[in-house]
Amino acid sequence: MPIVTLTPADLRLTLDPASLGFSDTSELIEEPLPWIGQARAEAAARFGLGMDQPNYNLFVLGEVGSGRSSLLKQAMHEVAASRRVPPDLCYLHNFDAPERPLALRLPAGEGRLLRQSLAQAVKTLQIDIPQRLEGQDYKAESDRIEAAWKQDVARHYAELVAFAEARSFFLHREEGRMVFTLVGKKGQALTEDEVLALPKARRAEVEQAEQELRAEITRYIEKTQPLERAMNEALAALRRQVVKPLVERELQAIRAGLKKQIKDAAKLNAWLDALEQDVYDNLELFSGSEEDEDRLETLQMVLARYRVNLVVDNGGLAGAPVIVEDNPLFRALFGSIEYQSENDVLMTDFSRIRAGSLLQAHGGFLMLHLRDVLADPLVWEQLRRFLRSGRLQIEEPGVSFSPIAAVSLVPEAVDVEVKLVLVGSRDQYYELQEAAPEFARHFRAKVDFADSFVASADSRRASAIFVAHACREFGLPHFSAAAVARLLEESHREVGDQARESAIFARTEAMVMESAAICRARGPGLVTVDDVETALAAHAGRHDYPEQRLREEIAEGDLMIALTGERLGQLNGLTQIDLGDYRFGLPVRLSAHAYAGEDGLLNIEREVELSGPIHDKGVFILQNYLSALFAHLAPLSLNASIVFEQQYHGVEGDSASCAELYALLSALSGLPLKQGIAVTGALNQHGEVLPVGGINEKIEGWFRVCEAAGLDGSQGVLIPARNRRHLMLSPRLVDAVAGGRFHIHAADHVTEGIELLTGVAAGEPNTAGHYPHGSVLGHAQDALLAFRRACQMQEHPKGPRRHFRAGEHPHRR
Repeated sequence: MPIVTLTPADLRLTLDPASLGFSDTSELIEEPLPWIGQARAEAAARFGLGMDQPNYNLFVLGEVGSGRSSLLKQAMHEVAASRRVPPDLCYLHNFDAPERPLALRLPAGEGRLLRQSLAQAVKTLQIDIPQRLEGQDYKAESDRIEAAWKQDVARHYAELVAFAEARSFFLHREEGRMVFTLVGKKGQALTEDEVLALPKARRAEVEQAEQELRAEITRYIEKTQPLERAMNEALAALRRQVVKPLVERELQAIRAGLKKQIKDAAKLNAWLDALEQDVYDNLELFSGSEEDEDRLETLQMVLARYRVNLVVDNGGLAGAPVIVEDNPLFRALFGSIEYQSENDVLMTDFSRIRAGSLLQAHGGFLMLHLRDVLADPLVWEQLRRFLRSGRLQIEEPGVSFSPIAAVSLVPEAVDVEVKLVLVGSRDQYYELQEAAPEFARHFRAKVDFADSFVASADSRRASAIFVAHACREFGLPHFSAAAVARLLEESHREVGDQARESAIFARTEAMVMESAAICRARGPGLVTVDDVETALAAHAGRHDYPEQRLREEIAEGDLMIALTGERLGQLNGLTQIDLGDYRFGLPVRLSAHAYAGEDGLLNIEREVELSGPIHDKGVFILQNYLSALFAHLAPLSLNASIVFEQQYHGVEGDSASCAELYALLSALSGLPLKQGIAVTGALNQHGEVLPVGGINEKIEGWFRVCEAAGLDGSQGVLIPARNRRHLMLSPRLVDAVAGGRFHIHAADHVTEGIELLTGVAAGEPNTAGHYPHGSVLGHAQDALLAFRRACQMQEHPKGPRRHFRAGEHPHRR
């Protein structure tokens, strides 16, 4: 099949603005923004978001800028709007075990109501309880109880005094202690010296009487202490009796105020009962002097136990929560417990428990980025545990390693029902599948965002709607249809395909903003195609310094690239350099040498470890294809070398294998190659030319080098015919082709290219596998025969020489 020279119409897709169906994007502003080119991803996302069964969390795959996060947020909000509002979550003081706060789920809005009701009830109790305890009825009854107690105590005390006096002791109280003194016959208190001066028998009587008195004092205390306890219990019962109607009224109002069905009603009622009992147990703190700071401080500590720590308040939601956690630290994701240092001890209580994103997203959706989660091993491990159990235990892991003593707190664990949406790249997804298969089992809804999609009239209109929405969102002037058409053409250029558009809309959005900025600088009005062209050129100008510098080195002769004439065993190949934010093509000289020997083909890049595995594969395919071409001469007596000239940073890819073969065939055949035609294309074992990547950048890189030196009509490129639909070349290059100043040739088979480069027929083998004289392969065949003879002469230098006539083959003798 002869080589094809492409026409200008083959070199790029040009869209007619009239075919878009609008004059400017302001006409599209009210149309909804669809999932452009992501039908599979949209179906998968809606399936995963709609599945209520466990383990159907979503793993979102795609490139940055594909809309994976924004579109999932949009879908999450749509689904969440139709779901019921999840309950509130409160933590309460545990009266039985303060170190284990209780978790309480309440219907949405009821948590706030409970907190407010309790706060109001506490205020009421602080006012009303002292009033009740200072009332006349309470005073009269408490005075009666105290008077009865004092009367009983006085009676027992009088008996004790009489007992002491009968034994010549004077008894009185002093600072809460019983003090007794021995008295003489005249009623005076005896000193210690006077006691010692008593006769021995009298002292013995005194000691006996003292022992009896001490025993009687002990019996007195044993009689009066129960009386005091009974009095205190009676007073406590009186206080409770007086206060009980008030406390019951307030708590009943709280119970009645929570009108909705409460799942944890039994737990709440039990807690309110415990609160009521705690109030009764501490009634004495509610009344007393305002100057008693210790009492007031203790009262405030007691009242603090009656608060509600509303960690998740869903009262303001209209549907299920949607949370995007962009900073998934341990505390932010799983919740935390705050501590405060008091006297070198870290103190905390139930009111210092804080909810994280997982608790806040209960009943709804939580979006995380896998890279952020993997950044902290502690977060990663805790997330895996949560997925296994579905229960969340709030903890503060760093406290256990603190050098300061800390009060421990273990909040009650709660069940959390949340749909996780984990965003990552394809590489991360498959690495996770291999490294943690049990984790991947929890993400059964795979949402795979495409990098590109087949273009159609519908997709182009959807892309135009995207431009319209971007203009509205950022307050930009609208785009004319021609400007949108140019953006769409650039989308085809990004993906390198006339039939497909790029799905990385972040680039389109950036170009919309840059084009609009140029339009505004020009003046009011719509963004035109010239504004888009200017923005594209400005963007390239900000990034193309490395390309410009390399072109200057070619022009200055530092990089040796021949643009005209013919050279033996030398050819210009095309490479692409990807800097991440900018891609461009650049020519590189390939050279080959061939001579007699037994070592075969030497890839110099491989020998010095400057080539990657794909390039090595291409060279091995080349070597085997060459051996197949001349199978009738096998084994080949050949030493050959191929090298990329002036390449010091490594070579990867097989797109130069065609150019390498051409340089080698030139070296073998002795036929020079045209230097004005640069070559790119991969080779398979059948000699078919395979498509390569970066075709537009490679062609334009060679074109700019030739243009800088001056186009003479002989320059061009040779590309794979299978790359024709990938061409989206610049208008300037298309104009040069239309003017005959530059040419683009396409080949299906490698032999077509060698004919173009040498001007000599490649040659077809006859039935015996021999090639015609005068053809490229015929010349190469003759060289290989000469190499064989040379090798044979070297092996047998004294053997008889055989002479061959022109055109005669050795094996035909």
